[in-house]
Order: sequence, then structure tokens, then C-alpha cells
Amino acid sequence: MNAAFHPGERAVQRRMGVDQRLAEIGPRVIRDHLPEQHREFFAQLPFLIAGTVDEAGQPWASVLANPPGFVQSPDAQTLSVQARPLPFDPLQQTLRPGAAIGLLGIEPHTRRRNRLNGRVRTVNDEGFSVDVQQSFGNCPKYIHPRRATTAPGHGEARVHRADRLDAAARRLIHAADTFFIATAFTRTDDGERSHGVDVSHRGGPAGFVRIDDDRSLTVPDYLGNFFFNTLGNLVVNPRAGLLFIDFARGELLYLAVDARLTWDGPEVDAVDGAERLMRFSVRELSRVEGSLPLAWREA
Repeated sequence: MNAAFHPGERAVQRRMGVDQRLAEIGPRVIRDHLPEQHREFFAQLPFLIAGTVDEAGQPWASVLANPPGFVQSPDAQTLSVQARPLPFDPLQQTLRPGAAIGLLGIEPHTRRRNRLNGRVRTVNDEGFSVDVQQSFGNCPKYIHPRRATTAPGHGEARVHRADRLDAAARRLIHAADTFFIATAFTRTDDGERSHGVDVSHRGGPAGFVRIDDDRSLTVPDYLGNFFFNTLGNLVVNPRAGLLFIDFARGELLYLAVDARLTWDGPEVDAVDGAERLMRFSVRELSRVEGSLPLAWREA
């Protein structure tokens, strides 16, 4: 069948009354190759967001960074990434040949973003390559305009692990206007290109992620492109991985969470602009200092 959307995505599209329109649009805009403008776009980025799944089935969102040019597309079916996982990044364990992977190229200062889902073809000491299964653009909504440049590291990387939000994690989340979410529908026995790992951007005003307690977060889901890649995955698999970047300090916060969706009602109505709510229960976190070789400034 080689459908553009898997059953979870189609279920959410039906719920929202856009399934027929997306059945026509999806195959045209979700390609099985990289168009030329996407190939050029990835090549100019200093960082890349990745989504993978570990052996226990937990999705993780990760970040890769190197000077622009570290991502190349030798042909329309291949993306080559010349970067290795950062210290203490889950990608160190999940990056292996044959693994499903989602990639997000995002350029915050121009508010451009393109997504790619596929499978890891090769891994070596310099990086890895990916066979493209899906490639598509995203709208520029909710992207905070800042510019990233490569920079020296921040000293020796240090990791802090916990099973709940500590004070430093709460501070980082409370100030965040951006995070990234990895989700997965990894059934592979029928060869559908819509099955795999997805990684997406979420943004809003600083503080848009509400901390309910030391193990619970609530995030508004705003109007988007109606593909419902993230929500469609969560309907069939509620596990997700969140990545927060402290753009001032360079810290990274990786969260393993379980998600629950609130589709409507007074709690949704109370949040300005929210179409629905995503509620996350934290199972584990890693906060890493000193690993990200990037500097950021407002654009």
C-alpha cells in the first residue's frame, strides 16, 4: 500500500474531520525522496535533531552538531551525517544499522524546517547515513527566531540523572520557548514507509510548558498542518522522548515520558490558542552540561 499516513495518524485525522483532504494531499507532499531544495537546506545547517528508539522501546530526541556542511545528500534517497552523538546522548546506544530514525532540519532564524524519516544504512567513526522513506516540509509557526553558530565546547561534559524533575530541570523547562519531541510507530513487517520514528518541534511563549509537579508536564497543542504525525504516534504508542535546550547555558535536558491527550473540555478552553493538551508523566531524565558545541543569539 505504501501509504503516506499510518493508522494512528489517520485516526486523528478522522477525529478532526480532515481525513479525506489529507488522503489526497499526503501522497503529493510527503515524498519518498529528498527534493533538491531540501538537500540544499540540510547542507547549510549547523545542527540537526534526531529521533530514535532504544531496545526497551523508549523514543529519544537528540541533537547533533558540527560546522555547516556536516549534513550532505549524495543522492535524493540518501542523507549523510558527519557527526557522532554527543556525550551522554541516548543516540550513542540507539544509532545502529537498520534502526528507524527521524530527522528534523530546522533553521530558527529563517523559521524553516524540513522533516525526514528513514532507516540508518551505515554507521562509522565519522557519522552515519540514512535511507530516505519520507521527506516533507513543515509550516514556520511557533519557531522562536534565534541563530546557532558552532562554538568550542563548554569544558568536560557532565550528566545528572533522576527519575523526576529537580530544581535545575524545572528552571530550564520554565524558561523554555522550544522543545523537541520524538515519538514512534515502529511496526516494520509490512514495509509501510509511514511506519517509523518521528521527531518534531514544539514552540510557544516562554513558560508554555506547564510544570504540574515534579513528574508531570502539560503542553498546549496548537493549530498545525493537520498531518498529526506526533499525535498519531501517541494514539498507538504513548511513550515519547523530549529534548529541551538551554540556549543561554548550553545545557541539554532529555526526558523519557508517557503521554496522555486531552482532546477538549474546560481545561483546553482555559489555555489561549490550544487545540488540545498533551500531558506528560516523567519516568526518567538526564541533564547534560558542557556537551553542545553551539552558541546561540537572538535573530
